[in-house]
Amino acid sequence: MFKRMIEDIKAVMERDPAARNWLEILFLYPGVKAIRMHRKAHWFYRHNMKFIARAISQKAVRKTGIEIHPGATIGRRLVIDHGVGVVIGETTEIGDDVLIYQGVTLGGTGKDVGKRHPTIGNNVMISSGAKVLGPFKVGDNSRIASGAIVLEEVPPDCTAAGVPARIVRRNGAKVPPLDQVHIPDPVAEQLCRLDCRVRQLEKALNEVAPNKLKELPPLDIKCPGCGNKN
Repeated sequence: MFKRMIEDIKAVMERDPAARNWLEILFLYPGVKAIRMHRKAHWFYRHNMKFIARAISQKAVRKTGIEIHPGATIGRRLVIDHGVGVVIGETTEIGDDVLIYQGVTLGGTGKDVGKRHPTIGNNVMISSGAKVLGPFKVGDNSRIASGAIVLEEVPPDCTAAGVPARIVRRNGAKVPPLDQVHIPDPVAEQLCRLDCRVRQLEKALNEVAPNKLKELPPLDIKCPGCGNKN
């Protein structure tokens, strides 16, 4: 417990430029206090003393404005900066070296049973006001932009933004915006492939029996995919 507390203080010192000394962090930072109280609550939760666990978590809410369900699993060196309004659900799993800002919700959609909340990978940053809702994973080294509403899995090394959120950066490179005009037509593409295949078969048949194709009536139909006429 003491070792984890030292790690938490060092993590805040590294990530928060406003942090002055370890005493200030230990006694005055609500995020550090909420994590410390959660570890106690989580111990009682795992030992099936859920009433005591819940009582500790509710006391933490009153003191810090941060609600972490005692059933949530939290990794090492989690930093909750500012912290007011943060909500972390019961089946949430958080990896190591995660940074969470104020107003973040790691919650569910109300449609799932059992595992209802997200799994956050290592070294993830979730910016202020973001909502991550559902039992999917946010990959390692990913970023969630402020105000984003994430409803599906975020791959590693990506940045998600928007409502609903979509991937805007992948491995540091900007992802081009979705073309809303030139949307692929899978039916037309399949028809075009079939048309090309028929042409190949006709060519092969013409080499074997050239007079057979002349007996067929011509078709004046334009292929919807490539525009070629039959």
